[in-house]
Parts: sequence; C-alpha cells; structure tokens
Amino acid sequence: MPVAPTADHLLDTPLPQLLAELDAELRLLPIDDETICGVTEVRDGQLTLELSSLWPAPLRELMARSMLGEALRVPLPALPEPFALTVL
Repeated sequence: MPVAPTADHLLDTPLPQLLAELDAELRLLPIDDETICGVTEVRDGQLTLELSSLWPAPLRELMARSMLGEALRVPLPALPEPFALTVL
C-alpha cells in the first residue's frame, strides 16, 4: 500500500483520483441492511472498499473517505451523527 496521504489530500482530492493514487478498489454491493454502509478490507497490501449501492452517492463518498482515513491511519474530522465507523 502506498504512503498515507494527508488529511487535506484525503478530503479534497476527487475520489476516483484518490482511489487510483492509493491503488484502492471501490465496489458497490446491494447491501440490504440499512444500518451498514460498507466495509473495508486490506488483504496482501490491497485496499478494497465495499459500499452499499443503495445509499446515496454523496453519503457513499463521505463514508469512502472516512474508511480510507481509518484504514491508512490518517486522522480525519468525526463523522456527523448518527454515522460511525466500527473497526473489527
């Protein structure tokens, strides 16, 4: 996995460009549990975000950036209520 970006870079870079820079993959899945927006998987250095296709695009983008920050250990502002990231 590449060197972690800064918080500003994570928040300001267009998401497709950011994913390409990080060699990360974004998959949209029909997750039908409305309390789950998605999951992040790091396997063999490859970062994969799996997000619910049922959530609106702006929310998916917000969650993707937050999930990237968590996976790369880049401190970001807290998510607005009622959203939260859970690390298993």
